[in-house]
Amino acid sequence: MRPSSIVMLAVALVLGISAAVLSKIWLQAQVSQPQVAKSAPTVDMGTVVIAAKSLRFGNRLAERSLREVEWPSKAIPEGAFQKINDIVNGKDRRVVLSAIEENEPVLGWKITGPGQRASLSALIGDGMKAVTIRVNDVLGVAGFVLPGEHVDILLTRTETIEAGDKQPIQKNTFTDVLLQNVRVLAVDQLADDRTEEPAPAKAVTIEVNTRQGQKLALASSVGQLALALRSAGSTKDEAARRIALGDLNSATSASAVSGSSVMVTVTREITRSDYSVPRGSQSSGS
Repeated sequence: MRPSSIVMLAVALVLGISAAVLSKIWLQAQVSQPQVAKSAPTVDMGTVVIAAKSLRFGNRLAERSLREVEWPSKAIPEGAFQKINDIVNGKDRRVVLSAIEENEPVLGWKITGPGQRASLSALIGDGMKAVTIRVNDVLGVAGFVLPGEHVDILLTRTETIEAGDKQPIQKNTFTDVLLQNVRVLAVDQLADDRTEEPAPAKAVTIEVNTRQGQKLALASSVGQLALALRSAGSTKDEAARRIALGDLNSATSASAVSGSSVMVTVTREITRSDYSVPRGSQSSGS
């Protein structure tokens, strides 16, 4: 073999080996390096006492009905307890005031203080009073009013007007909305706000302020009280007017709210009369 051929073969061999080595290095460089797993952000944890089973009004708290669980420190509810010993110390008992479901945090306002009883007074808000009114299975909304719900209170009474010697005695029966959006504390002796079983009641205890309590005491002596159950979440007071016997006539009621005339009342001494007048005319003078 000629020397020139040997030189060319050697050069080709060197170039081939070099290309193979460079290709291997390039391929290795293209392989993605394994990514280091990022550590999750640390969360400060604390402990919260939760109910180990469902608890109802009047239940006495014990260690077996509670347990401690980890809870993010920044999400601990206000009024929660961190240790079971903070609730149950073996000396003073605590009793449930408001229903607590299983795995729900035990909050301070849902239980009594150390040694206190589960009395109705513990459920009354600041500045409020508890007043009981007598109802029956009809006036109590057939037993569907339960503790924790809100009702309106209606008063129906008859007003007697004594006329002169030659005038007959007149009676007027009407219904007023006495109070709106009052909270029911108890029905008979039941104060569990998680009960779901309707039951006819003879007495309903409601939460009112002092003035409302005075109204109820007076109203119960002059007429008949009835409850109107409000829809869940309804808190807005509605405009209400007195309904008298004359308003039971559907034709009269319709003319009072629609059409080109409105109903106005004119009282002369002891006689009340209703007149239908064109709209707009009642604003010209009084």
